[in-house]
Amino acid sequence: MQSFNINEAETAEQMSENPFPLFSQWFKEAEATDSNDPNAMCLATADEYGRPSVRTLLLKGYDERGFIFYTNRESRKGRAIEANPYAAILFYWKTLDRQIHVEGSVSQVEDKESDDYFSSRPRGSRIGACASQQSRTLESRGMLQKRIEDLEKKYQGDENIPRPPYWGGYRLKPERIEFWQAGAFRLHTRILYTRSGDGWKREMLFP
Repeated sequence: MQSFNINEAETAEQMSENPFPLFSQWFKEAEATDSNDPNAMCLATADEYGRPSVRTLLLKGYDERGFIFYTNRESRKGRAIEANPYAAILFYWKTLDRQIHVEGSVSQVEDKESDDYFSSRPRGSRIGACASQQSRTLESRGMLQKRIEDLEKKYQGDENIPRPPYWGGYRLKPERIEFWQAGAFRLHTRILYTRSGDGWKREMLFP
C-alpha cells in the first residue's frame, strides 16, 4: 500500500473502507523507523467495579479478527478482563507523530495458538512464565530466583516446557479504531472507524 499521510485527507471518505490496510501501513512504517519496541502498546482495562488500570505490553499479532497479546491470566489485567471483557489499546509512535486508539471486546485465543506462541519464546521466557505468579505479593527477589532454579533443574536438558494453564493469549476485537496524525498548531487529523454490521463507518473528528 502506498504511504499516505492522513493530513492530506479532505474527508473521511478518502480513506479505505476497512481500517486494517492503514493500520498495517502505519505499523510497518513504525517498525522501519522506531527501533525500540514499535509493537509496544498501552492496554487499559477496568475491573468489575469500573476502576481502570493501564500498563504497557507488546502486540504479538493482528489481523481483521483483532489484536493479540499474551499474559498470565491470573494477573491483575487477566482478572479484570475476566470480570469485564472490554479493553482499549493505544499505540504511540513519537517519531512519526502518530497514534492509533482501539476499543473493543476481549476473548481468549484458541489453546493451540497460545501453545504455538509459547513454544516459540526463548527458554528463559518460558521458565519465567512458569515461575511468576504475576501481580501477586513477592516476599523477596530470592523467592522468585529459587522458583526459577527449581524449574531449571526440573527441565534440565528438556526443551519441551509445557505452557502453564493460567498463561495464554487474548484477542481484542475492535469496535472503534481511531487514527491520529499530528498537525501544525495542534490541528491534528483524526479519522475514526466504527464497526457497523459487517463493515465500518468512517468519519473525521475535530482535533
